Amino acid sequence: MLVLDANILIRAVLGSRVLALLRTYAGQVEFLTPDTAFEEAREKLPEILARRKVPVAPAMAILDQLADVVQAVDAKTYQSFEHLARERIARRDEDDWPVLAAALALDCAIWTEDTDFFGCGVATWTTDRVELYLADVSEREQ
Repeated sequence: MLVLDANILIRAVLGSRVLALLRTYAGQVEFLTPDTAFEEAREKLPEILARRKVPVAPAMAILDQLADVVQAVDAKTYQSFEHLARERIARRDEDDWPVLAAALALDCAIWTEDTDFFGCGVATWTTDRVELYLADVSEREQ
C-alpha cells in the first residue's frame, strides 16, 4: 500500500512518468489517497492547466480515470489520526495532515514531491525513487 499526495495525482495528469508507474504497478500495489487529495487536485489543476495552455476537459478526464487506479480513502478511516498527524506536520504545512493521517491509519508509506513530509515518522518516497519501493512490494506480493 502507498498513500499518494495530491501533487502526485496532479503529476499523473500533467506528465507521463507518474501515470506510467501507476499503470505498471496497479493490481500489484494498492494506491490510496485521502478523499481530500482528489478535491485538492480538482481545485488546483484548472489554474495550472491554464498557465500551460493545456485544455482543461481532457486533463480532468484523466484525473477522473485515476479513481480506477487510486482508491480514495474516506475521512472516517483516518480521522482518528488527525491530532497526531497535525502535530507531526505542524511546522511545515498543516493542511497536508490528511495524507499523513491516512498513512498512519493504514500503516503505509507516502508518495509525494512535498518535502514537508520528510521527518514525519512515515517512510516518504519521491517519484524519482518510488519505483524502488514499488518493485520491492510487487516482488513480495508474487
